[in-house]
Amino acid sequence: MKDQFYTYIQNLQNVITQKIEEIDGKAIFKEDLWERPEGGGGKSRIMENGAVIEKGGVNISAVHGPLPESMQAYFKVREVDFYACGLSLVLHPKNPMAPTVHANWRYFEMYDQHSILINQWFGGGLDLTPYYLFEEDAIHFHQVCKKACDLHPPHSYETYKNQCDQYFYNSHREEARGIGGLFFDYLKADEKGRIDHHYQFIKAVADSFLKAYTPLLIKRKDLPYTTNQREWQEIRRGRYVEFNLIHDKGTLFGLKTKGRIESILMSLPPRVQWHYNYEPPKGSEEKKLLEVLKTPKKWA
Repeated sequence: MKDQFYTYIQNLQNVITQKIEEIDGKAIFKEDLWERPEGGGGKSRIMENGAVIEKGGVNISAVHGPLPESMQAYFKVREVDFYACGLSLVLHPKNPMAPTVHANWRYFEMYDQHSILINQWFGGGLDLTPYYLFEEDAIHFHQVCKKACDLHPPHSYETYKNQCDQYFYNSHREEARGIGGLFFDYLKADEKGRIDHHYQFIKAVADSFLKAYTPLLIKRKDLPYTTNQREWQEIRRGRYVEFNLIHDKGTLFGLKTKGRIESILMSLPPRVQWHYNYEPPKGSEEKKLLEVLKTPKKWA
């Protein structure tokens, strides 16, 4: 399964980067191959200062070796070896009317001291972070997510949507990072050792990513915007940074397994602002967004 899934995400990386380069029309992804001294490595593709994408990354990795002590406690295991591979992407558009998007699809294996497979699972999802709320965009994104789930029962859109709302939540701010999508983890083999049904599901979700996101990017990338709207985008990007550095488990796992720092932190936007105790005016579009982020909505 690990070879099958890694081959799949290698191809998916090519498909996604090619489409984003086509939409941007100016910048291209620069490829950076790296190795992890403890075992494995990856292929990072980064785009910066494009006509549409201010900063973005579509990265794949496959790492393996002894599970560090810090993660043994997290997984409640003793000395084991692990293998983890996945694709992680973040796209930060320049135009504040266009939403940021994040997605991740991953596979994990764990082995005992005799190299016997003792656990395996899939995880991942995708989520949308708008700076200005266009409800039709939120509906489209969630409908695509729901369709992928509906085609692969018993995978439940409602369950994974709720998990996404709960996970991408800045508890210290009491607000969501964005308007959600799907989040799932620990999709393990059944009692007969079968895991292919999870593989087919995660492929359906990942294959639907471009359909979920690129129509929104194309629709919003050329809309006019003001300096104040750009400033609001950078303030909200600050919340994005806060989540990734305080709460995100993927960032934590990468850092504790001695992952490549530049690839782990590629998700951070290039221009961010923090204003002291900033509150948008009542009745404004900015305030409307915050109200939705306080209470998750049912979009599909």
